[in-house]
Amino acid sequence: MADYTRITVHVVEITDTLDLHTFHPREVKALVNDYLDLAIEKGFTEVRIIHGKGTGTLRQIVHSVLDKHLAVVKYQLAPEHRGGWGATIVVLEPPSSGG
Repeated sequence: MADYTRITVHVVEITDTLDLHTFHPREVKALVNDYLDLAIEKGFTEVRIIHGKGTGTLRQIVHSVLDKHLAVVKYQLAPEHRGGWGATIVVLEPPSSGG
């Protein structure tokens, strides 16, 4: 008898906010890199990444990715009304005009 593995694909709309609460820390590095690339393609120049307050593990992983990503101009912890130290606001390079 054949053994079939079912794979479920979820299509997620890329918005200016990425919430990492449901992801395991080992998934976060690749996820944030992919998200930033897609956000840039969509033309976002500012995004918010919600990593939660917790132990700080996700925040450290997110910030290490942001330190290395070439399109990140700057980042800082969010103001209180946007998540405080449980979220990071990221400023991205504006898309090139191509001209």
